[in-house]
Amino acid sequence: QVQLVESGGGLVQPGGSLRLSCAASGSIFSIYAMGWYRQAPGKQREFVATITSGGSTDYVDSVKGRFTISKTNAKNTVYLEMNSLKPEDTAVYYCNVKTGVGPYWGQGTQVTVSS
Repeated sequence: QVQLVESGGGLVQPGGSLRLSCAASGSIFSIYAMGWYRQAPGKQREFVATITSGGSTDYVDSVKGRFTISKTNAKNTVYLEMNSLKPEDTAVYYCNVKTGVGPYWGQGTQVTVSS
């Protein structure tokens, strides 16, 4: 079992920045990838970014150049640095980790981009 606790969401103006954190505990030795998804009102949950245990990263096209995913070497915390935020980035952001026994999800943190 892996437990995930997210933090860092909030309200920010367009063009602003936020940093999301997700702390993992429990069977973290089984984690081989960590990432973020988001779900806007009335839309399906979508992939945002991922980082493997080896440090390889991938992003959805809409956030490339604006968002940066990183993790601690102990792979127990993953971060999402979000810059140049746009109103269309407004969503609930979910932390996701992939393990040998399946994925785990955080509870979600709200990000609202509005003037």
